[in-house]
Amino acid sequence: MSDSKVGRVLNKLAVESELGLTTAQLMLVNVDLKPVEPERRQWGPWNFVAFWIADSFNINTWMISSSMIVGGLTWWQSWLCVWIGYFISGSFICMTGRIGATYHIGFPVVCRSSFGIWGSLWPVFNRAAMACIWYGVQAWIGGTCVYLMIRSIWPSFENVHNSLPVSSGTNTRDFVSFFLFWLFSLPAIWFPVHKVRHLFTVKAYVVPVAGFAFFIWAIIRAHGIGPIVHQPSTVHGSGLGWAMVKGIMSSIANFATLIVNDPDFSRFAKKPKDALWSQLLTIPIGFAITSFIGIIVSSSSTVIYNETIWSPLDLLTRFLDEGGHGTRAGVFFISFAFALAQLGTNIAANSVSAGTDMTALLPRFINIRRGGFVCAAIGLAMAPWHLLSSSNNFTLYLSSYSVFLSSIAGVIVCDYYVTRKGYLQVKDLYSARRSGPYFFFHGINFRAYAAYIAGILINVVGFAGAIGRSVPIGAQYIYNVNFFAGFIVSFAVYWALNKLFPVQAMSDHWLEVGDQIVDLSLAYEDPEIYDEETGSIKSTTKQNSASDVKEV
Repeated sequence: MSDSKVGRVLNKLAVESELGLTTAQLMLVNVDLKPVEPERRQWGPWNFVAFWIADSFNINTWMISSSMIVGGLTWWQSWLCVWIGYFISGSFICMTGRIGATYHIGFPVVCRSSFGIWGSLWPVFNRAAMACIWYGVQAWIGGTCVYLMIRSIWPSFENVHNSLPVSSGTNTRDFVSFFLFWLFSLPAIWFPVHKVRHLFTVKAYVVPVAGFAFFIWAIIRAHGIGPIVHQPSTVHGSGLGWAMVKGIMSSIANFATLIVNDPDFSRFAKKPKDALWSQLLTIPIGFAITSFIGIIVSSSSTVIYNETIWSPLDLLTRFLDEGGHGTRAGVFFISFAFALAQLGTNIAANSVSAGTDMTALLPRFINIRRGGFVCAAIGLAMAPWHLLSSSNNFTLYLSSYSVFLSSIAGVIVCDYYVTRKGYLQVKDLYSARRSGPYFFFHGINFRAYAAYIAGILINVVGFAGAIGRSVPIGAQYIYNVNFFAGFIVSFAVYWALNKLFPVQAMSDHWLEVGDQIVDLSLAYEDPEIYDEETGSIKSTTKQNSASDVKEV
């Protein structure tokens, strides 16, 4: 194929981008990476409220208190941990979300101010890879919801003929359910982020109604709320204290990915305060209510079946086993709501995040929509049933790994709030010029990487203990407060290094200039004379002496 044909094919594959960009800028900019224009800033405070109400009603949150109660806490102690953990999570969300809401830029661009123009690619790649893996895992759980829906209509689906070999790791029934959930999720990825808020509004109405219906149904069937609410604590003293600390940290760890990528959504806020109180209050309230429903429903299951069933899907399966038209109708409605909940969670936490991150990794050819579809394709190709069945530690690896995102959050928060005091030169975040304030050393800020690695190292020994290795007790205690440990260490190291080796583009007082961003043009004023090889701009005069070249 000739070079001209290859060029035409590449041009057709290229996504929309601003005219006049240099080759290097095409690796940094496209429409989805640019600051959001005023006409697309459509998220008001109630959109954020609906977003978090919708996100809180999901299966993971339903079961968040189960490990705490099994670990020896009473129901109210575990519930208190949920309140505290998610209030802290909401505070972190607001800290990172304010950057996006003020400057209307997403997580990949926010990373550039601290990690560097090219150094930001590693944390972005990390986040994208985790989002793709989680997309597949969450879609598999969504497939279980679809299985319950189909079985509610056609009970014979339970015994459908299996045409898949044993080596596949799954069966026809479960794979068809998973594939249907995966397939019907694709249209939601098509919509742009500023429009997908309508999905969360619908979910915010439908899913809580189903959750409360399930709550009432279980209590009626059990003729009460069951024995768990009367169960005493089985740990005391320091053991009780550490059990509560672990409960709080598990709530925060459940939010680690959303903490770093909240700018991907908050950048669509009409104004910064729209993303403040709406998130700070809705997150702890919404997640606490969902976990409370989960506690009571699971407690009621103890009366009904003489065993505690923590998974709502397992409990719905037991309901279906008893048959009856009314029961099947109720299970269908609740399962549909849980499937909608999984869809919303997968879009919010995974496909949009992965799409935004992939946009930064290959901006000339990938936008958020294409990145979301790539994420979905990877989620299908990775065969998540293998990962969930072949290793009991896999989900532990995933949840523990997300905690290491705390060191990224520590660097970003310190850079914005302490080092730069809210001041960002947004146009330079898209500049490949070597003299740019965010280019640092060959595009990498080694201060940020030193802090990032320090935040990981403080937790790495305890992480080994969490997956079954023998480690010192001190490392276990540190890992018990893993998110705080990673965040504080990376924050402190980054602050210290910037004191010793100050960066450019800082302010000596609090100075946010995001209100100046309207529709920013990112092309260099004279791209035809910019020398990307040397990082300089050449004079347009006919003379060609050394004085005609000035560094930028």
